[in-house]
Amino acid sequence: MKIIRLFSLSAILFVATTSAFAQEFRLGKVSVAELEQKVHPKDTSAVAAILYKKGVSRLEFDQNEGFYMMTDVETRIKIYKKEGYDWANQEVWYYNYNSLKERVFFTDAVTYNLVNGKVEKTKLKSDGSFDEVLSKYRGQKKITMPNVKEGSVIEFRYTVRSPSDAMIRDWDFQTSIPVNYSEFKVAYPEYYVFKPRQKGYIFPKTTTLKNPKTITINSKERAGGNYSATTQFYTDKIDYIETEVTYVAQDFPALKDESFVNNINNYRSSVEHELSLTHFPNRPIKEYSTDWNSVVRTIYEYEDFGPELNKTGYFEEDLKKLLAGINTPEEKMWVILNHVKSNVKWNSYYGYGCDNGVKKTYKEKTGNVADINLMLTAMLRFSGLTANPVLVSTRSNGIAFFPNRTAFNYVIAAVETPNGYILLDATDKYATPNILPFRVLNWMGRLIRKDGSSEEIDLMPTKTSNDIVFMNYDIDAGGKVTGQTRRQCSDYNAMIARENFEKLKEEEYLEKLENNSNKIEIKEYSRTNEKELLAPTVETYSFTGNNLCELIGGKIYVNPMLFFTKDKNPFKQEVREYPVDFGYPFLDKYNITIKIPEGFTVETLPTAVVYNMENNLGSFKFNIVANENILQLSIVHQINKAIVGTDEYEMLKDYYKGMIAKQTEKIVLKRI
Repeated sequence: MKIIRLFSLSAILFVATTSAFAQEFRLGKVSVAELEQKVHPKDTSAVAAILYKKGVSRLEFDQNEGFYMMTDVETRIKIYKKEGYDWANQEVWYYNYNSLKERVFFTDAVTYNLVNGKVEKTKLKSDGSFDEVLSKYRGQKKITMPNVKEGSVIEFRYTVRSPSDAMIRDWDFQTSIPVNYSEFKVAYPEYYVFKPRQKGYIFPKTTTLKNPKTITINSKERAGGNYSATTQFYTDKIDYIETEVTYVAQDFPALKDESFVNNINNYRSSVEHELSLTHFPNRPIKEYSTDWNSVVRTIYEYEDFGPELNKTGYFEEDLKKLLAGINTPEEKMWVILNHVKSNVKWNSYYGYGCDNGVKKTYKEKTGNVADINLMLTAMLRFSGLTANPVLVSTRSNGIAFFPNRTAFNYVIAAVETPNGYILLDATDKYATPNILPFRVLNWMGRLIRKDGSSEEIDLMPTKTSNDIVFMNYDIDAGGKVTGQTRRQCSDYNAMIARENFEKLKEEEYLEKLENNSNKIEIKEYSRTNEKELLAPTVETYSFTGNNLCELIGGKIYVNPMLFFTKDKNPFKQEVREYPVDFGYPFLDKYNITIKIPEGFTVETLPTAVVYNMENNLGSFKFNIVANENILQLSIVHQINKAIVGTDEYEMLKDYYKGMIAKQTEKIVLKRI
């Protein structure tokens, strides 16, 4: 057999190798000390901990299928508290479509408990394991460990076999619980080059070895004439060098979420590997995703992407009628966006590749993100606008840190104008030009042009979204408050308001509003611009509250902002490890008029303050003026950046501390 035959096979697989792990980490060797442990020695608040987790991903060879990768993982977890019972549920996702069918197997799944001083084992039964469909392309194998209690130790092994030699599964060294020991090993022959990429704030130790390996190939040939033919058997051995990289993490702390974090997984200590190139004997080097331009060119050429943008003959007649008499780019964008939103419903599936295809989606009026937004892009182009798709990684998918084809899971449209790009997404009924669904606001996207060039696009809003409240109220001598409120929200605040309106019937919405506003009673409630998406939402109502003031020693104590007061600082950490992600710049403004009761006068009034953060990050202004029995209050809280870096965290924390202290100061009224 010629050596080139070894590498001419197109089928390839992922495999999990069974490794001989170190003596101290072996399935089935749970100790009494592990079962007796009541709390984690380094994190007493931990509800559970990973005692150890070891995995190996190694490219193996089958002479009928070629190289494939097996991934073998074994794990032991300690459950400390009832809140940790969720760790008894484990799932492993896998690809499941025609060209990529992976298989997942769970084995050696056992729960250990200490009963009367003896170790009791409960094995997972067949009914504790099942498969679940996640999407058109993915499924997951799930297990639920039996007989889990406080103090239990659970352990299991799983194996993933996949027909692709181009992917190594990502490995997390951190979770929401402490990790005592985590080890991940990758091994692949010299014909492959994988680029490792680590993220997070703490990193594992890494060692690399070069190991000699041999592939043995058996073959046979028949030689001679019809009657004198003989069969000859051959054994070929091919020597190669295997690269083996081992990552070891010890005593990694739990990854704890904080307020205003985009996606905690962006900061998790982990490693991923991207196939950089292959170089088989007697073949030229084949390079893969080396930079973003090569990534997006590859994606653009996919059948379910670029060719879908060029399909015609399904929307033109409808669009010609809609665009008759429409001339300005802004009007065209709005008409086309509304046409797609009104006629095609998103089926809740993500993806930058079409599922149904744009023609079928337009006809059947439903499709995934790509079906809808690639159609939108094509319509914008038809109208004469310069429109291109923008690849996006959603917030739930994480930030696209490194160039690779799996970094993205979403696509939107961008229209080029003299004043910059206008971003559009037709999957959300409340989206408008440059007001995208919140799931899309994830740092940067990648715009792709027809010629294959690309450009980084900032997805984070720069325009301020307003929340403006006008309120006036009277206080009577018994502390009862009666007043009126008008609240106006624009842009992202308006989108959130409309989503909240839709979730509940008006009666349920008002009940929730009353309960969240210190049990006030609301009357004469009305909304305007609920469906007028380019206008601010407006809510007006009258209210009465008996729990909004305190009467102590004949004096009335009232917080002037009533139920709009922010009384908790979301930033409590001494040191912030992650950027603060507000999602969008915002301005909260309150104009409040207060009428004090007859027979009372002001004893104590909060003083006016102005807090300005450096670099125009934001400002807080508080001013109150007394004029006889009328108090006029003006409050402005403004944040000018969607994302605040960790270097500005201390300033932001102090700002919020001062703002909340001022907002919670009370007016004191005394009898004349």
